Amino acid sequence: MPMLTVTKNQARQFILLKQGLLGDYRFIRKDGAYQFVRQAGCIQFDPVDVCGRNAELTLQSRVKGFRRKMLNDLLYRDRLLVDYSDKELSIWPREDWPFFSGYRERSVAHGRQFPGIPELEEQAIAYIRKHGPVSSDTLPIEGTVFWHSSMHWSGHWEKESLAARSVLEQLYTDGVLLIHHKTGSRKYYDLADKYFPSDLLRAPNPCRDEEAFTDWRICRRIGAVGLLWNRNSTAWLGISMTTEQRNASFDRLEKNGSISAVQVEGIRFPLYMLREDLPLLESVTAGQADTRSRLEFLAPLDPMLWDRKLIEAVWGFQYSWEIYTPAVKRKYGYYVLPMICGDRFVGRIEPKADRKNNTFTVQNIWLEPGVRRTKKLSGQIDKAVQRLAKVNDCTLPVKPDDTIQEN
Repeated sequence: MPMLTVTKNQARQFILLKQGLLGDYRFIRKDGAYQFVRQAGCIQFDPVDVCGRNAELTLQSRVKGFRRKMLNDLLYRDRLLVDYSDKELSIWPREDWPFFSGYRERSVAHGRQFPGIPELEEQAIAYIRKHGPVSSDTLPIEGTVFWHSSMHWSGHWEKESLAARSVLEQLYTDGVLLIHHKTGSRKYYDLADKYFPSDLLRAPNPCRDEEAFTDWRICRRIGAVGLLWNRNSTAWLGISMTTEQRNASFDRLEKNGSISAVQVEGIRFPLYMLREDLPLLESVTAGQADTRSRLEFLAPLDPMLWDRKLIEAVWGFQYSWEIYTPAVKRKYGYYVLPMICGDRFVGRIEPKADRKNNTFTVQNIWLEPGVRRTKKLSGQIDKAVQRLAKVNDCTLPVKPDDTIQEN
């Protein structure tokens, strides 16, 4: 099959339609939030909450009628989603639990390297079985141990850490515990077998080996973005593979028909899409897709932004999350969200929610070069601000008209 060739504009429309950011809303309320996470495979969790956490911002841009409680319910009441490692800390569908069984087995083996951890695990499990959910502050295990997590660690050293926290994190990465709920940033854990059916917990790994697991995860990341290239990319964070292993995986996936190469005019490297998304691309190239314009704010770690070099190549838009940049070196602000309108990035916005005082303010809005402040654009921004304020349980948003800056 010859490689498909599309224009940059067609590539933009395809990605945005796949993301649910163009045309009419495809994802509606809580069920829509769940369906989007299933489509994306995972969405990244980040605890910073300036105008909503990253996962909430990801969903509010795509899900009509989204509210923060919906995600909380899907995670901690319905248990259809879990928060666990994937692309760093992530939220993903419970149905994918069997795929990560090898990951959990490696975590168990990792924990056994540390003297005292197995005994502490037995104590913690017995206490939680009897008393219910605990945090590191309420689990009555004192002292410190030498331990490090397998989830966020690389290297060959260990450190002294609080025993209660260490054993809870170890059991969590082992899959013995789930996060029961969160109070602010504090996590409370409970036993997984209280909430997940035994057939799910004991389900065999669908991947026969590590190569198959890598192939599955690469497909998942391609599907999360829409189009991705076979290059070093932050889109692959959390997948342990060399360049050679990634090349081999792409080759296998293309040969077995899971992915298809797409040449975008003006971009040197081919991009890849899931073969199942071919009808969507065909609707774009035939001019039959719903490309009605919407204005949305994107989360800093939005799936569409996972590869910022790709965004720059396709859209000509440069975005850097400046939260960790010293204030004097920031070009824009501490927590700035890209604004997309139709198939074009039109600017950036710096919003802030004050839920205690029920107010929502816009610190600044910067328009991209060539984008003019018009009455229509100001109205679209104002409506998007109103929606985001409502998601943040604020009912008194400040109109942003006077904060708009043109470049």
